[in-house]
Amino acid sequence: MLSNMISVLYFARFRERLGRDRETVELPDDGALTVQSVLDFLVSRGGLWQELLDCDRGVLVAVNQEMANRETVVRQGDELAVFPPVTGG
Repeated sequence: MLSNMISVLYFARFRERLGRDRETVELPDDGALTVQSVLDFLVSRGGLWQELLDCDRGVLVAVNQEMANRETVVRQGDELAVFPPVTGG
């Protein structure tokens, strides 16, 4: 089975809580990948991943340094950056 290698970068409290600033994930090549499918994969790890990246919490993402939404297509070799929700104050 073919796969897609995607770089995932973590920022701010995500980086601090996960203890890493980046990783490469291998996702099955079973059709068009989206930001949502990458997030779903990460959340499926459970535990801290699910707590931090639960999509209902307003996680912000960028693909190849451009802000993206959940439907944005992600391709082999892309870079997905994950940011916590922005808070005002």
